[in-house]
Amino acid sequence: MNWNQIEGNWEQFKGSVQKQWGKLTGDDLDVVAGNRKQLAGRIQEQYGKTQEEAEREIDAWLSKH
Repeated sequence: MNWNQIEGNWEQFKGSVQKQWGKLTGDDLDVVAGNRKQLAGRIQEQYGKTQEEAEREIDAWLSKH
């Protein structure tokens, strides 16, 4: 699956994203609204990760879907 599919069906994937990154709140996910860059930024903030680490985690999550 590619990110365009995630972005287009964000409401369907929010639960899976929150399961993967439990520190992200519903409000965080509403702000992200399917935007990968926003998601990476929220992961960085909540988990103290670098941008590269956040991007790798998103890629790993994406490969499972």
